[in-house]
Amino acid sequence: MPVQRTDEAESALNELRDALREAGVTLPSLWLDLTAYAGPGKVQLIELGRCNIDTARALAAALRAGRTAEAAR
Repeated sequence: MPVQRTDEAESALNELRDALREAGVTLPSLWLDLTAYAGPGKVQLIELGRCNIDTARALAAALRAGRTAEAAR
């Protein structure tokens, strides 16, 4: 996998992790899906993983709050 693509994927992963943290959400299984890099298309994927019920609700609330803020503009 070219270094530039890896850096880009890691940057996107970190941006997502930071945004989630700012919204009070932690996805414990958030990581780069390295198996995707082995395929013929070499698509960079970010694995969001699994989370517990509380985290799912916190994520839903953060998404709703974002929509509400956007609608208020």
